[in-house]
Amino acid sequence: MHWLADVPPREVSPRLTGRTSADLVVVGGGYGGLWAALLAKERDPGRDVALAEGRTVGWAASGRNGGFVSSSLTHGQANGLAHFAEDYPALVRIGRDNLDAIEHTLSRLGIDAEWERTGELTVAVAPWQLDDLHAHVEVGRTFTPRVRMLDGDETRALVDSPSYLGARYDPDGVALVHPAKLVWGLAEACRRAGVRVFEHTPVRRLRRAANGIDVLTRDGVIRAGQVALATNAFPSPLRRARPYTVPVYDHVIVTEPLAPDVRAALRWAGREGISDGGNLFHYYRLTRDDRIVFGGYVPGYHFGKGIRVRYDVDRHTAALLVEHLLATFPALAGTRVDSTWGGVIDTSTRFSPLFGTAYGGRVAYVTGFTGLGVAATRFGAQVVLDLLDGSDTELTALSMVRKRPLPFPPEPFAWAGITTTTRALARADAAGGRRGPWLRLLDRLGVGFDF
Repeated sequence: MHWLADVPPREVSPRLTGRTSADLVVVGGGYGGLWAALLAKERDPGRDVALAEGRTVGWAASGRNGGFVSSSLTHGQANGLAHFAEDYPALVRIGRDNLDAIEHTLSRLGIDAEWERTGELTVAVAPWQLDDLHAHVEVGRTFTPRVRMLDGDETRALVDSPSYLGARYDPDGVALVHPAKLVWGLAEACRRAGVRVFEHTPVRRLRRAANGIDVLTRDGVIRAGQVALATNAFPSPLRRARPYTVPVYDHVIVTEPLAPDVRAALRWAGREGISDGGNLFHYYRLTRDDRIVFGGYVPGYHFGKGIRVRYDVDRHTAALLVEHLLATFPALAGTRVDSTWGGVIDTSTRFSPLFGTAYGGRVAYVTGFTGLGVAATRFGAQVVLDLLDGSDTELTALSMVRKRPLPFPPEPFAWAGITTTTRALARADAAGGRRGPWLRLLDRLGVGFDF
């Protein structure tokens, strides 16, 4: 896996054995858990914080994603307005502030995560996508006045692909990072702040105890005053949270460093992150050493919410991504693909995070980031800490926090619905964006499936 192979080895933290205690126990060693632990210590340096990770810090989505750090907390404007219309202006502002805060934190803590505030191009590769993007920019003038529409010539002057008909250009709402450097940098910042990190310490369940919660791990118990759950795609130890998300596999390829003449042919001087406007979409970006990371398109769901190591590699999807990459950039003919990989993320029926509490407010959780967790996990961690503190804040007053999405149905209905939706999205892309009866029904119900 490119990102994790691109960082030097580090010393793994010990696993927990026996009994211990902490004021706050964070479950999950990805971005969400690390932000929760770090922010908790910054709010109260004297707070005793422990973090339990079932394998190693950052081994899952946090160490292998595309590295897009988006200001969007709502999986885009249309989805945000559909679900959170009243709060949407505040969510846009909070999302931008969150992105700025991540940038400032990395600078303050000296974390070199290869941060680049490049902005993003959402490119149209079919006429119907161009119409959609025009409408998107027009509706969004009030919320994001710096976002503008580019025609085909303007788009190809920035990044040269024969498939581009135009683009929505957001000059500063997206940054790019090296995912593994970000997650390991946050982990080291946690350790410096005094967080006790336990790796290879899977949490089995929670149990009410006198004056707290017992966090039962494979080989020990942590008596916690409070618990923050940041398990994302993996089954939560809190059963009531499980129906609201499903695990989805995303797949990625990365090229060798581009030859100078190939790199020059693409232009791409601004190094923008790029996605296309399809329902089944691609995302892609340059690395520091001018490789292209190219992913997305086919979300993979496995019956029974299956999560298996063998699902990380899908040769058919990898071959399809290579084909699509060459169609996007014919100048890459002869360029080697160095690595292919996959990983599991989660999605909710409203494509955005959801929150909850349990055990009389001693436990709080966030899940459902739906592919935008590189940035939104910091926001989610803030909300979880506010919920645990019992604070009435601007964040806890948001409808996103107060209201939950519809849960996914049990099997076999979940598998049937997700499979039907994925096929319907592909048909809509092939039919000029026209949404068939199934997608129109989901639109009316305010639910769906995405990644």
